[in-house]
Amino acid sequence: MLWEPRSGRLAAWGNALLAGAASPDDAVQAIVADDAVHRVEGLPGEAGPVGLSLALGRLRLLGVTGWRVALPVPGHPLGLSGPAEFNARALEAEEAVVGYGAAFGLVPEVREAGAGTGAADVRVEVVWHCLPVREAPPADVPSLGEAERELAEALRDATRVLARLDVAASGPVADAAVDAYRARAERGREALAPGYPPRAVRVLELAQRVGLLISVAYENGHGGAVSASEMAARGEALRPVERVARRAQVAAYNAYVEERERGR
Repeated sequence: MLWEPRSGRLAAWGNALLAGAASPDDAVQAIVADDAVHRVEGLPGEAGPVGLSLALGRLRLLGVTGWRVALPVPGHPLGLSGPAEFNARALEAEEAVVGYGAAFGLVPEVREAGAGTGAADVRVEVVWHCLPVREAPPADVPSLGEAERELAEALRDATRVLARLDVAASGPVADAAVDAYRARAERGREALAPGYPPRAVRVLELAQRVGLLISVAYENGHGGAVSASEMAARGEALRPVERVARRAQVAAYNAYVEERERGR
């Protein structure tokens, strides 16, 4: 759960680019991050895949004035608005970005290639599929204020659940997860791109903290939950907390567009 979706990076830096708070080169570099290359397929007027910089510029000319994030999972179409083809692709990828101002969306397809056996030999290439979307309010996305309140409660609930179920919270896996979170937090305000309100940064960081607890619970052994029923109880208790954290992530990434809507 402690992860930064590629759709989040594209929406955040795509919005910074639209707002003039980031240059095209800086935005593309931040979106691609550690991947080898990103391309966009299905862009109107193009016969084949094109580079990310060209695609973002073209979509801007086609009317996109902002980007929202969707993080759907089975049974929870978070951030989606249709139609069925786009929703199906987004659900398969468990993420997507949805244009605001023009009815286009992008769904990532991650491809790995490499001749070697080590992790350093693997090249990650991402193809974003450009598809039409329905212009409608996204599903189940809270406001930043709602997300912040829900997260505070979820953090308390997650801590209480882990203690009650005696889930181990120490050891190398947990330590690595905590170190990863701290390292990210210490990088200042890089959780979101320039131009986002401080509250959105705060909500995203808190969502990642809740996600950290969930990751520790699922990845750090069974602790005292040795029976099948106790393991099932842990999963049942943590699923709503994970749902809240995903909703908060989407609210944070979508804050740029929500502020634009309020300012209209």
